[in-house]
Amino acid sequence: MRRASEGERALLGETFVALCEIPSPSGDERACADHLLAQLEHLGLEPDEDGAGPGVGANAGNLYARVPGQSERSVMLCAHMDTVPPTAPLRPVLVDGGWENAEDTILGADNKAAVAVMVELARRLRSSSEPPPVGLELVFTVSEENGLHGAKAFDVTRLHSPFGYVFDHATPIGEIVIASPTYHRITAEIRGRAAHAGLQPELGRSAIAAAATAIAAMELGRLDAETTANIGTIRGGTAANVVPERCLIEGEVRGIDERRVEEVATALIDRLQDGADAGECDLDVTVERMFSGYRLAPKAPPVAVAERALRACGYEPRPVVSGGGSDANAFEAVGYPCANLANGTERAHQPTERVSVDALEGMYEVAIALLEAAGDE
Repeated sequence: MRRASEGERALLGETFVALCEIPSPSGDERACADHLLAQLEHLGLEPDEDGAGPGVGANAGNLYARVPGQSERSVMLCAHMDTVPPTAPLRPVLVDGGWENAEDTILGADNKAAVAVMVELARRLRSSSEPPPVGLELVFTVSEENGLHGAKAFDVTRLHSPFGYVFDHATPIGEIVIASPTYHRITAEIRGRAAHAGLQPELGRSAIAAAATAIAAMELGRLDAETTANIGTIRGGTAANVVPERCLIEGEVRGIDERRVEEVATALIDRLQDGADAGECDLDVTVERMFSGYRLAPKAPPVAVAERALRACGYEPRPVVSGGGSDANAFEAVGYPCANLANGTERAHQPTERVSVDALEGMYEVAIALLEAAGDE
């Protein structure tokens, strides 16, 4: 494998910084999409944008581009354009060998480190005097952070590649996610009765007290090696002197074993009903399946090719089970084989988010090696 040149490494850093400087919270990816379309067209590609945007509440659709190879064989790489919402300006700076935001908010390395790698891989292939041994398909999705909505809406039948990859696991390079969870989001509204808290509290029915009773009875946190449950938000009440009439609760259950996820979700709903009954309140519950889990066989082609590519770059492959989802879940759910690879980023979704120069460049070289390993498959 021809290693990345100094010029390629410098361009990768510049491309990454330019992407991070563009705010693109879920649903507002238009500026990032336009930037990418211009970049891909400049490379002589013919990118297109699908119509997924309106259906997923976004002002842009998924982008697709193809770099032809010497054969009909190809590999797909996918990254999402959106980020969690930044709360301050985006100003990437280099600190102690790594990219950070000079402001107190996210950097956007999740997932723009992977987006930059894909753009620069396409540039490398297009600048070569001959086509690559296998083709490359690029997919840039919208609205990943709020439920993988862009990937769910993408038409996988247009893909020529037999399998693909996302670089969307914020752990050291070398990890291959071989199992990812099913994720259920639970939203509950408890309705009680308002009353003056000082004059006639006995006439009220506290929705917040009912919610507290329910949550206190729940098993939350890590329930076993592959299952977690959480109550993330509670909102209710209008004033300190009013018995709260309504309380909204949001939670989630994640797990590799789908039956176990169903059992835990049912248990949480039962506790909510018990709490509402004890407080003489009414309950409305919605359970939304945000994405389905998957488990890859140890010798599945995406795993085998990734292992060879990682070793070629000096990384020891490490299969892992993840508690997080990615666009790979959406692709796997419709029968398209896809693996999620670690990208070396750190502290995703946090103001201290960071990616080292070594990790960014390492991800780039792994992407190069994936194409070569796929050609040998």
